[in-house]
Amino acid sequence: MVTVVSVLPHSKGARAGIMPGDTIVSIDKNEINDVLDYRFYLASKNLEIAALRDGKAVSFKISKDEYEDIGLEFETFLMDKKHSCKNGCIFCFIDQLPKGMRDTLYFKDDDSRLSFLQGNYITLTNLTKSDIERIIKMRMSPVNISVHTTDKDLRVKMMKNKHAGDVLEYLSMLAEGNITMNCQIVLCRGINDGESLEKTMRDLSKLYPHVGSVSVVPAGLTDHRDGLCFLEPFTKSETEKIIDTVEGFADECKRKYGSRIFFCADEMYIKCERELPNEEYYEGYPQIQNGVGMLRSMSEEIDLAVSDFSGAVEKRAKISLATGKAAYPFVCEWIKKIKEKIGNIDAGIVEIENRFFGKNITVAGLIVGKDLIEQLRGRELGKYLLLPSEMLRYEKDKFLDDVTVSEVENELGVKIVIVPSDGYSFFDAVIDSVSGKE
Repeated sequence: MVTVVSVLPHSKGARAGIMPGDTIVSIDKNEINDVLDYRFYLASKNLEIAALRDGKAVSFKISKDEYEDIGLEFETFLMDKKHSCKNGCIFCFIDQLPKGMRDTLYFKDDDSRLSFLQGNYITLTNLTKSDIERIIKMRMSPVNISVHTTDKDLRVKMMKNKHAGDVLEYLSMLAEGNITMNCQIVLCRGINDGESLEKTMRDLSKLYPHVGSVSVVPAGLTDHRDGLCFLEPFTKSETEKIIDTVEGFADECKRKYGSRIFFCADEMYIKCERELPNEEYYEGYPQIQNGVGMLRSMSEEIDLAVSDFSGAVEKRAKISLATGKAAYPFVCEWIKKIKEKIGNIDAGIVEIENRFFGKNITVAGLIVGKDLIEQLRGRELGKYLLLPSEMLRYEKDKFLDDVTVSEVENELGVKIVIVPSDGYSFFDAVIDSVSGKE
């Protein structure tokens, strides 16, 4: 059951007589417990809604177009509480956060609904067989799954959950139900690499095409691991070996299935100073949101944007760009290409060291406001400071350490421009900024 908070005026729901405070019990005799139930059964053209009003049963009949909304609003997006993680993964990034951050950052979600609706990764340990059956019935595809290993005992050890191995059978159930799965393997040095990684890739490849893509990502290790499982970052040579292993198996999959399936994260290529694969290699970037091929995609888009540009840039304002260690050489190359196209511009590029989380964290998305202020204060930044949108995550105007964009602007005396993570937006932001456009 879900409770209506408000009803949009003149909507189908309002015209039918549904009121704020009514509790929706069922639609066409199908029980409603969350957003997925509601949206799935709402798709019918003729609805019979059973509800409770002040404890008494009421019903409503509504005729509408198949996918037309009826104007009801609920307290939360999910119409239910988020499902929290029941695991104790030895590599969990949230366990490595420093103390004193806002409470919401310490919440670990493991919610299949968010996997479908927002692309979050789930471990399957929160699900029952009936949940899997619901996913199949509702065609909740694709589902993003954190696998890590297909060795049952090792998965239990890594996730500290006695059910972590048994739920691997859900992968086959989802495949048999024609649900597409995007998976990830978070690698921990000496634990699920080597022969374990090879076994995991073999097992997952057997579920192709239902396992459509798999990212291989090294565990992120901060400086705040006191009391946690001892883990060390991969060395350069070890990372090279992992890339060779993954690419070698991916080539076999390409010959056998027509798809590589398995892809290493950008940060692994950067770690061992190896050139990123070309655009064709990434097969449409199925894992780009997981840091796989993002830098290659950006580079290709910037090349196209530069090639297409035929305007003129007359006003030349000084600007600055700040990014993490991983992306720094790429940003330098992108600015070089733009300069070659439009002529010299005064664009300073600053590599920000992650002192908040630790030197092993090199991605731009985990740079905080405090590090920006400390490392940019006193520099001649010009009129604009360009920052990638990943730094702000879901809060839009706040960094992970609760410092706001306005606070950074005030401390540094510069206007900040937040740049979306695509090459065309990057090019436009640079051109607009050096042109002095607000």
